[in-house]
Amino acid sequence: MYKGTSASSGIGIGSAVIVEEAELVIKREAVTDTAAEVERFKGALDQTMKDTEVLAADLATRVGEKEAEIMQGHMMLLMDPMLTGEIENSITGEAICSEYAVEQVCQNYAMVFASMDDELMQQRATDMLDIKTRMQKVLLGVASVDISALPAGSILVAKDLTPSMTAGINPANVAGIVTELGGKTSHSAILARALEISAVVAVSDFLTKVKNGDTVVLDGSEGVVYVNPEQSVKEEYESKREKFLKEKKELEQYIGKPTVTKDGVHIELVANIGKPEDVEKVLQYDGEGVGLFRTEFLFMDRTSMPTEEEQFEAYKKVAEVLAGKPVIIRTLDIGGDKEIPYMGLQKDENPFLGYRAIRFCLDRKDDVYKPQLRALLRASAFGNIKIMIPLVTCIDEYREAKALIEELKAELDQAGIAYNKEIQVGVMVETAAASLIADIFAKEVDFFSIGTNDLTQYTMSVDRGNDKVSYLYSTFNPAVLRSIKRIITCAREAGIMVGMCGEAASDPMMIPLLLAFGLNEFSMSASAILRARKLITGYSTEELQAVADKAMSFATTKEVEDYMKTFAG
Repeated sequence: MYKGTSASSGIGIGSAVIVEEAELVIKREAVTDTAAEVERFKGALDQTMKDTEVLAADLATRVGEKEAEIMQGHMMLLMDPMLTGEIENSITGEAICSEYAVEQVCQNYAMVFASMDDELMQQRATDMLDIKTRMQKVLLGVASVDISALPAGSILVAKDLTPSMTAGINPANVAGIVTELGGKTSHSAILARALEISAVVAVSDFLTKVKNGDTVVLDGSEGVVYVNPEQSVKEEYESKREKFLKEKKELEQYIGKPTVTKDGVHIELVANIGKPEDVEKVLQYDGEGVGLFRTEFLFMDRTSMPTEEEQFEAYKKVAEVLAGKPVIIRTLDIGGDKEIPYMGLQKDENPFLGYRAIRFCLDRKDDVYKPQLRALLRASAFGNIKIMIPLVTCIDEYREAKALIEELKAELDQAGIAYNKEIQVGVMVETAAASLIADIFAKEVDFFSIGTNDLTQYTMSVDRGNDKVSYLYSTFNPAVLRSIKRIITCAREAGIMVGMCGEAASDPMMIPLLLAFGLNEFSMSASAILRARKLITGYSTEELQAVADKAMSFATTKEVEDYMKTFAG
């Protein structure tokens, strides 16, 4: 048995097909006719763009618009005049061949993206390297591996899968994916989940353990892989596969059902989204609203700031589609760790503790914050929009943002522009400071939303992207659990709504604790909603109190995790 990271749930059983891309040798070659070389580069760029358009259109037809946006993101990178301009300048300024110019410029961009403190921006590094390789293959006349025509029952095995390779997979023929590299949040993993193909990533040195034609069994839910297992193991996983498919079908019965515990406690089960188009998935999985709309994606993958009107249309669209259901929209959460060139941000020495989120917005009121807040207020006339302020550490930040909102309300009144005069303004509780003064915040804000990813990181002083200290990063650490419980208690005592939009909100081991603590709202990826509803409706919050008390009595993360794993089954 080999262990990796769960990337896409389900059981895959089939024959190994090892996919190895030709290794490109990129040399710095001098050119004499730089004008002709620039034209050669432009030809490769056009061809890569056309190939990407075909992939995006195919994905949109087979899977959905949301998944096609990953390849559309590649097209945005290819159209970025800063990127293409730098490559052309390298060719003409250094009199070098296109392949090498593409190599050095794209590598530099990828390094910048990879260094950012944001998983979604880090994915841009993979995207950049993907388009780099594809352009170079066109330039060199090297054909890409065609994985669209693999035989039925294939388990695709590779060092890594690029988004473009994954997009070409035919799920009817691929029973599973195993890679040596990659992560749960990579675009390839997202596409695997969308295509509903079981996948395990980050299996060390797996290519040395398997050969073409070997029988491979993988459990995408547990992150384990077997090569040529005994018949008993194969039969065990065939049984698990049948059970998994049956459970998946049974979840459909929870569509249209209220999210109510056995003892009558109503819970709001909502979704996290990044773009207006994501709202379709919220409806598909019967979400009861949006608990986190990450607005920074409206600002990324472009060369200038979105206008107030563009933002207004995006927020309005989500509000109208959800027709009165709550839509919590987080104000811009970017900072010195995210290289958005047109923002003019300088690189922070320590981006985790730097100039970002509310700190940045309050410093850039006129050109950044006011247009966004005005767009949010105007859109609130079309649905149940709520405004959420991220990364607060002191009440002054909230008060300053709230004063700005009141100022903009007065301007809209004077102009006769409609908005929801009772619009709620809350905070994202994701810092140790906010947790410690949650009682102070609770007296003034309209709601809390707990961001467990950052709350865990800040509470434990752990960079969650650093493998050497990742063992400390757990929401089940007693310090983090105490922090979460305190935040919820402070909100309940003040009579305000308290939700959670971090990954812990959909964790089957965490849900019982959150119900016992008194969490009102659970926000998660849309595809996790029905499974969470099934769990929640099977519990009594009263009966869970004893479970929570027991979990809170332990001194170590492992003790808590072991206990909750046993309880959740």
